[in-house]
Amino acid sequence: MDDNFRVVDVTKLKVPKIPWRAAAGGLAALVALAALAGAMYQVQPEEVGVILRFGEYVRTTEPGLHVKIPLVESMTRVPVQRQLKQEFGFRTVEAGVRTEYATQERRFADEAVMLTGDLNVAVVEWIVQYRVNDPYEYLFKVRNLDDTFRAMNEAVMRETVGDRTVTEVVTVGRQEIESSVEARLQALTEQYQMGITIDQVVLQDVNPPDPVKPSWDEVSQAQQQRDRLINEAEAEYNAVIPRARGEAEQTILQAEAYSLDRVNRAQGEASRFAAVEAAYRQAPDVTRRRLYLETMQRILPAVGRKVFVAEGATGVLPLLSLDSGARAATATLTDTTERTGGGQ
Repeated sequence: MDDNFRVVDVTKLKVPKIPWRAAAGGLAALVALAALAGAMYQVQPEEVGVILRFGEYVRTTEPGLHVKIPLVESMTRVPVQRQLKQEFGFRTVEAGVRTEYATQERRFADEAVMLTGDLNVAVVEWIVQYRVNDPYEYLFKVRNLDDTFRAMNEAVMRETVGDRTVTEVVTVGRQEIESSVEARLQALTEQYQMGITIDQVVLQDVNPPDPVKPSWDEVSQAQQQRDRLINEAEAEYNAVIPRARGEAEQTILQAEAYSLDRVNRAQGEASRFAAVEAAYRQAPDVTRRRLYLETMQRILPAVGRKVFVAEGATGVLPLLSLDSGARAATATLTDTTERTGGGQ
């Protein structure tokens, strides 16, 4: 045998003995460390911690670092500050700038297909956003709360849609449906003590079923054309009828004004004639002369040039006619003389 190797009898080796007290102390330290780790827990800012002792509710802890009894108490986190949501008729595959949705699965279609009040079918997809306001009720008052809440949503939405026509559901009645469903859901959650508050109900998409979409589009186009023609007719009506009414009113007012003017003038002339007649009876000569003078005052300004000939004159010597005005005066003088008999 090589001198570099030596045979050792292992039975004769001496193994150092570990004291059992040291081993027990180390094990106790490990157990204490594990217990300490199980006793400490952290609650995030948007959550609360619900503590159960042997399965029974004990207390609710606020966000921060807390301690519980290991192996006796358990903690369940409830997001009370986070807005939760449930989707119906579709599922969000990936949220982001361009959100992707999954809507083709059969179970999603079963959620969305509904019967309207006029016995038509509509595909309604919607979202319900809510928050937890009572962690104790949220965890312990209702069994299978998520399934119950989804069934409640479907029941309320189907009832609301069933009270309206398909036209209201697809077009003008969407906001009213959202408000009605939100109010009914909130009342039911309070009745069932679910511990949640409904923030918003949003109709994501409302359409007729795919097989009838072409016909629905044609009907929608016809309705839009009908509404357009009605609006044009009403615009034409509003442009013509008020103007005609205004013109008629103007004509009536003008006639009334003319009638009032004629009546007032007639009454004034009658009063004047009566006054003149009374004055004439008191002084006939003076009144006759005054009437003559007033008449001549109105007539003479329209005659032009005038030549006055004394009564009894037999002729008038014409002067040299220097212009057409003089000739016109001579002709007027001659005519006047003939009328008064001066040429005899």
